Amino acid sequence: MCGTCGCGQDDGIKITRPGEEQEHEHIHTHEHDHGGEKHSHAHTHTHSHENGHEHHHHHDHGHGDHHHHDHDKELILEQDILSKNNLLAERNRGYFEGRKIKAINLVSSPGSGKTTLLEKTITDMKDELDFSIIEGDQQTLNDAERIKATGAPVVQVNTGSGCHLDASMVNRALKELEPADESVLVIENVGNLVCPSMFDLGEAHRVVVISVTEGDDKPVKYPDMFRTSNICIINKTDLLPYVDFDVEKAKEYALRVNHHLEFFELSAKTGDGTSAWYDWLKKL
Repeated sequence: MCGTCGCGQDDGIKITRPGEEQEHEHIHTHEHDHGGEKHSHAHTHTHSHENGHEHHHHHDHGHGDHHHHDHDKELILEQDILSKNNLLAERNRGYFEGRKIKAINLVSSPGSGKTTLLEKTITDMKDELDFSIIEGDQQTLNDAERIKATGAPVVQVNTGSGCHLDASMVNRALKELEPADESVLVIENVGNLVCPSMFDLGEAHRVVVISVTEGDDKPVKYPDMFRTSNICIINKTDLLPYVDFDVEKAKEYALRVNHHLEFFELSAKTGDGTSAWYDWLKKL
């Protein structure tokens, strides 16, 4: 489970390429009541959508005669999960390095403008850089459909009840996406400034986006995300005349938790300030 909120790693995860009928894996859990004793087990469904629906169900019932609950093991389990994630993240990192793929983990709170920034970046730079995108959300294909419209290859990872992407989800998405060698892979994480900070995906760079419609104290309220990031983008600068947001104070707060942070101030909507961000991408 997630060490911060307890969300399940494999509860309802689905990976989809928008606009194409295909097989996808859907893992979710069920709970059964047997004589007052509740038991949970996982179902793995493989759906084929080309000629109707074919459902193959694999049931793993862990119903033994003995039921053991040891809440003292929670911390050990959390450490074990993060350890397994980090091992798979290194495998992802080796894949990226071997194929000279520049992987970016794009993180933020909901509504900061990550998808709009991606749309603008891909549209403006598609003649200079080869982009592939992994979209992360709990539900819907909305963001993946927006990215597909730009012409960039994209797959959607729906995390179900999960509040972040992990290295395993990215690894499975990579097998579906198959990004080109020497391309730029952007992983748009689930909108959340807490849990995604804990999970290494194998990325070379972590870019955190905040918008001027949020509080300028976000970096000190959610320090782990800013501490683990390389770049901080301050988005929606076109709205500065209408909101109470101090850009310099936000940067000062961010540098308190990570003095190595590099900043870009821009408006994904108008394009103001995007040239410096584009130059950084080209230097990758």
